Amino acid sequence: MNKQVRRRNIRRAEEMEESFMKYNFDEVIDRRGTHAVKLDGMQEIWGRTDLIPLWVADMDFATPPFILEAVRKRCEHPILGYTEKPDGYYEAVINWLKTRYDMNVSKEHLNYVPGIVAGLGMAINCFTSPGDKIMIMPPVYHPFAWLVKRNNRQLVECPLILEDGHYRMNLDQLRREKKGVRVLILCNPHNPGGVVWTREELEAVAEICAEDNILVFSDEIHADLTLPPARHLPFAMVSEKARNNSVTFMAPSKTFNMPGVAASHTIIYNKDIRSRFNAWLEAGELNAGHVFAWPAVEAAYTYGAEWLEQCLEYIQGNIDYVDNYLKNRIPRIHAMRPMASYLVWLDCRELNLSQQELNHLFAEEAGLALNDGEMFGKEGKGFMRMNVACPRVTLERAMKQLEEAVARM
Repeated sequence: MNKQVRRRNIRRAEEMEESFMKYNFDEVIDRRGTHAVKLDGMQEIWGRTDLIPLWVADMDFATPPFILEAVRKRCEHPILGYTEKPDGYYEAVINWLKTRYDMNVSKEHLNYVPGIVAGLGMAINCFTSPGDKIMIMPPVYHPFAWLVKRNNRQLVECPLILEDGHYRMNLDQLRREKKGVRVLILCNPHNPGGVVWTREELEAVAEICAEDNILVFSDEIHADLTLPPARHLPFAMVSEKARNNSVTFMAPSKTFNMPGVAASHTIIYNKDIRSRFNAWLEAGELNAGHVFAWPAVEAAYTYGAEWLEQCLEYIQGNIDYVDNYLKNRIPRIHAMRPMASYLVWLDCRELNLSQQELNHLFAEEAGLALNDGEMFGKEGKGFMRMNVACPRVTLERAMKQLEEAVARM
């Protein structure tokens, strides 16, 4: 039996073992002493660390055991030397994309980047120059705006339309505002609204951008967290124009609660765009990766399907809990139910509070740390973003405290 067949048989046996496991998402894990941003970062923003942390977008669930075991196993070797990207890393990413999205990707289409925000910053510097226009669609993931501004590019905004409790793209404004724009940063699925864009919207974006050679950076980090029955459609798959005029960013970090591993990847089909980006990365060895990235990513994408299915089921239950609690106990706050991710966009406008008063209510009165809606753009005024990827008992305590705080208003 050759080495490749033996490795495949071992993987099948391990996958079968994983498929029989019942994972415990109710476990409360003490993250103190790990330098977790979600905990330690509260002091700088709120001046206290005793709030229930429902802000930074990582999970309070244990990172899957097969990922921890892969990293632990690598640590058993006494030398943490320079490493190449192994074939198993590429195979795992390629197989995952094919299985989940029917996305045909080859090794040459992939490149490592040390995180999606970092990768977006690299792409901005590769494909644009200071002063160039870059478009975003607020309210949207806040690093998009500061990546543009901190790199001395000109920010162009095409705000989303809030309609019947959900966002849709303003394609007419996109057509009007596109002149001179070099790059569109697309959040697909959308953060903070949790929208899974329709094929029609994505096709229109591809068509509009191709007309003026506007390169699309598609941030798809929440793709794997799409909640059934919704289905994620990678931007590069909607048309030939999308395929040939885009850089897709994906990662297992949100999916499997491993952002500290700093292992993301780009998918670029267009050879010229790919060659240009590869050359830019290689000039600074920015795509070299690190010793723990390869075993962690390979384990995540090889053994993670069952864990993810159970995790999404638990997250859906948490979303249901928050939505029902608000409807029954705090009816002036409305949950925008996400179609993807564990982030719930709370519409608090019926409380008739200023944004400063709203932040005070959540932090000082309710004892909760949530993301201020205005950090995602002025369109986020009156909103707060809640991370529900936590044990149910934590969420129950948070909602009770919020109910009591609103009742005291």
